[in-house]
Amino acid sequence: MFKYTNIKPFESKVWLASPTMHGKELKYITEAYDTNWMSTVGANINEVEKIAAEKIGVKYAVGLSSCTAALHLCVKLAGERLYGKAPIGHGAVENRLVFCSDMTFSATLNPIIYEGGIPIFIDTEKDSWNMDPVALEKAFEIYPDVKLVVCAELYGFSGNIKLIKEICESHGALLIEDAAETLGATWKGQQCGSFGDYSAVSYNGNKIITGSSGGCLLTNNIEDANKARKWSTQARENVPWYQHEEVGYNYRMSNVIAGIIRGQYAYLEEHIAQKKEVYERYAEGLKGLPVKMNPIVIGCKPNYWLSALIIDKEAMCKQVRNDVNSIYIAEGGKTCPDEILKALTSINAEGRPIWKPMHMQPMYRMNSFITVKGEGRANTNAYIAGDTEDVGADIFNRGICLPSDNKMTAEQQDKIISIIRACFE
Repeated sequence: MFKYTNIKPFESKVWLASPTMHGKELKYITEAYDTNWMSTVGANINEVEKIAAEKIGVKYAVGLSSCTAALHLCVKLAGERLYGKAPIGHGAVENRLVFCSDMTFSATLNPIIYEGGIPIFIDTEKDSWNMDPVALEKAFEIYPDVKLVVCAELYGFSGNIKLIKEICESHGALLIEDAAETLGATWKGQQCGSFGDYSAVSYNGNKIITGSSGGCLLTNNIEDANKARKWSTQARENVPWYQHEEVGYNYRMSNVIAGIIRGQYAYLEEHIAQKKEVYERYAEGLKGLPVKMNPIVIGCKPNYWLSALIIDKEAMCKQVRNDVNSIYIAEGGKTCPDEILKALTSINAEGRPIWKPMHMQPMYRMNSFITVKGEGRANTNAYIAGDTEDVGADIFNRGICLPSDNKMTAEQQDKIISIIRACFE
């Protein structure tokens, strides 16, 4: 018998994060329809690029079909800047190595693989849940020839991205900032997405604002912006006929999707304020439990996209996971992420595990993984520089993303807080 069976389910599902429409979006979608600009050109795309660049504080934004497309073209641009026309994956092994955030979604990594790169994973900082600057410095000690770093910012809460950028500069490396989850967040007053040599933001369906899909590549270089636009439209040459001199992609943003995004931007700050209220209600409602909310470090002003918690080690019941299944043993006064997720499902609410670190993923287990103490591989635990704590794996084991929809009522959230509390009974 579960500890929480007496709590009545919600009639309508409470989502982790769902789109929030306001009506203004329809004006711009209709405009695209009425003017017959339904393809990958039009006023909506132009306006989204203008608004995105101004909001984030860069010179140029390129509207693309997804944030993954934006990250791919970021990697391609970085490769050309570092090695000329050759991709990241050409030549010596050193040219193929890329330092990457470990605790992130696979979309951060896939574009590196597209270009023939080899990810090396940098462990997570306890205090911020983002790339650990100390581990990054250690990585440069071990691999001094690496010239590209891809850093993702987690759940709308930035780490010290400025320090990450400074470390990259000191080693002559370029930084790609994956700001998919941090649109509107800042580090010491500077917008996330403006620190990278190249950056990307997302308008996916569950993000802080949405177009149902879409993303922007961000840069301060007009030549790079123009290259990205060209590549995104199948790399057509500027001649009267269809002429192609390099590989291109079907990555350009639709003018219809751009209409949704254009309408959504007016509500970015409102959505952030609503997400902040959700985070603060959790923080207040969970007081006294052996848990901590996802951290806000000094210097970070989050967009609060997803609220998450981590259970104190001494309050964890036994939980074991393999690649496809998990089991736990319920215990009085203790719980674990899998039990809380099961409890949320029982009341028709959506939670989610923390991102499983990339070095734990089946396809990457032979890739190097750098902690503050050295290098190892997840399948061997053979660390070159001695024993060390795997921070990302620990957060994955003890952490959970909570229902964070900005349309969730206080009453709904109170019930979610009650069921989390019941898991500790």
